[in-house]
Amino acid sequence: MKTVIHQASDRGFANHGWLQANHSFSFAQFYDPNKMQFGALRVLNDDVIAPSMGFSTHPHDNMEIITIPLKGTLKHKDSMGNAWQTIEAGEVQVMSAGTGLLHSEMNAKTDEYLSLFQIWVIPNKQNVAPRYDQRFFNTEDRQGKLQTLVTSIDNEEDGLKIHQDARLSRIDLEANQSFKYQAKSDNHGTYVMVMSGGVTIDDNVLQTRDAIGVTETDNFEIKTNTNTQLLFIEVPMS
Repeated sequence: MKTVIHQASDRGFANHGWLQANHSFSFAQFYDPNKMQFGALRVLNDDVIAPSMGFSTHPHDNMEIITIPLKGTLKHKDSMGNAWQTIEAGEVQVMSAGTGLLHSEMNAKTDEYLSLFQIWVIPNKQNVAPRYDQRFFNTEDRQGKLQTLVTSIDNEEDGLKIHQDARLSRIDLEANQSFKYQAKSDNHGTYVMVMSGGVTIDDNVLQTRDAIGVTETDNFEIKTNTNTQLLFIEVPMS
């Protein structure tokens, strides 16, 4: 088992006024040759967007994009015909950019900040037809157990679908609990983001917004130090 630690304080940070952005991996003006990607995971941005502000129309291609609003409401439109879809906290949005698309993302609220994770996963198929989906996930379904959010379009597991043999999942745990994460194989790596709380993994103590990448094992143990919310991003490493 190998691990890599990404402390919250070591992330790239950009203050654009309307956008406060934290980058776990090299992105935009933040460049760290040791943080280019984790296997097929290319981007994990932790963004706070001011009321009524957002990203104007811009292109993507050949990338799987997952957006998880944490607080507030996102609105989205794109060149696939989706006109200002709203995505609330509790929902997850997926988009396969494939052969190419244009989209815009805005804070739908005029009086509330929007907090979200945006995740980019490198696809295992190039130039697919663009596609879009979103789904609501009940908080109760991740209390002490793994809740699958996103899986591969090529299997029958529950969850939203992307073009990669990946799995995104969440769990909420109380203090002083243990949980064993089981990966699909030791050829996969799992990037664990501590959304809130504190855990110990392989003798590493992690706090809110710290992350650890775990490779070369198909399972690992998590022990919680406080009430904790975790996000798992499991991806092929090659």
